[in-house]
Amino acid sequence: MRYQRILLKLSGEVLAGKVGFGLDFRAIETICEQVAQVAREGVQVGLVVGGGNFFRGRQATDEGIERSQADYMGMLGTTINALALQDVLERKCQLPTRVLTAIEMRAIAEPYIRRRALRHMEKGRIVIFAAGTGSPYFSTDTTAALRAAEIGAQCLVKATKVDGIYDKDPQKYPDAVKFSHLTYQDALVKQIAVMDAASFSLCMENHIPIVVLNVQEKGTLWRFLIDGDEIGSIVSE
Repeated sequence: MRYQRILLKLSGEVLAGKVGFGLDFRAIETICEQVAQVAREGVQVGLVVGGGNFFRGRQATDEGIERSQADYMGMLGTTINALALQDVLERKCQLPTRVLTAIEMRAIAEPYIRRRALRHMEKGRIVIFAAGTGSPYFSTDTTAALRAAEIGAQCLVKATKVDGIYDKDPQKYPDAVKFSHLTYQDALVKQIAVMDAASFSLCMENHIPIVVLNVQEKGTLWRFLIDGDEIGSIVSE
């Protein structure tokens, strides 16, 4: 296998699938099946999930909601998504999971403790990190970079609806050019919107490559992690 431990970042948009809002369980099952395939081969998987399919803090602030309040509301959305992923992974894929939240919600999940997360992964459990960093003003992309560094992930896989990084939105512009590889500096200078600057900087500092893939296509994770195919786009040194 290419990497033994990865951090997979899922956006809320990916979980919404074709529905566009809330949860599309067919899309979730497709993603979970891919995660299960690589996990059964021994890849240790951590998941960070966004909450944009339920609530977007930036849109809320445009409506006058105070930024910190809006961010906390978004963190609750990520927890809903984490519980949905946990259910499908355990019920459909028969895999052990743990949800760890940065804000304590003891009735439904464990509080995030780094050493506990590492122990779960060593035991073969899929760990789902919810509620962002627990603090406002940090995106779930930044959370993904932070958790990847904390658990010693060898790669951060950013799951999107497109098959890599383009110079502009390929769904709007048919002449968009795909980048197969970028350096961290390239991503920062070009202001690549697939992740925020804090995420790129944190991964650069900790030498964690970022791979952008389309997980809505079946077998993508397997092809990249197990078969070693050169797919998607990679940001590294």
